[in-house]
Amino acid sequence: MDKYKGRKFVASYSGGKDSTLAIYRAISHGMVPMELITTYNIDRHKSWFHGMPKELLDRVSKEMNIPSSLILTKGEDYTKNFEAKLREAKENGAEFCVFGDIDLEGHLKWCTERCEAVGLEAYFPLWKESRKKLVYEFIDSGFKTMITVVDNSKMPGSFAGKILTREVADEIEKSGADICGENGEYHTFAFDGPLFNNPVQFIAGDKIEIDNLTIIPITE
Repeated sequence: MDKYKGRKFVASYSGGKDSTLAIYRAISHGMVPMELITTYNIDRHKSWFHGMPKELLDRVSKEMNIPSSLILTKGEDYTKNFEAKLREAKENGAEFCVFGDIDLEGHLKWCTERCEAVGLEAYFPLWKESRKKLVYEFIDSGFKTMITVVDNSKMPGSFAGKILTREVADEIEKSGADICGENGEYHTFAFDGPLFNNPVQFIAGDKIEIDNLTIIPITE
């Protein structure tokens, strides 16, 4: 891991367990975090995919002691705006962008191409490792995360709102869903653990059903 020691990085941060574990791994390898970057849906006023409000992202930044910024974008401008942010990071001294993807080749290709376009190196600390092993590592390292979104077509909506423990992860697997949720079965919000100075305080709302999703809205 000497290749990474002392190297500066920005992280593509969703708020979920995998991007959090990837950041933790990168720092453990001696890399220096410069910024958390999160794509933000300007139509919905929440982060893309995980639905986190800006105020909560700011709290995460404070408790991790890592600066953060939003990529404000509509869907049609997503790629262009993502690259613009990476280009800015490169100009500010970043050498890598860290991603939490595990084994979806389409994600690897897209992220790598965005980085190559601006002269950054894409780094995937979790790539091709066992999904179950990574879930267990995240939990055993002391991180705490809540399941905030469930795709009801892939697993029971009753998992929404649960804290992800080994027991809950095993229940997810027994339900027939992927234990890691890498295929979009569920999304999480990581709020405590070794990267955080203090637990991130948040309010979990009542379950809502939208299309095929069960969602726990979270606010500051």
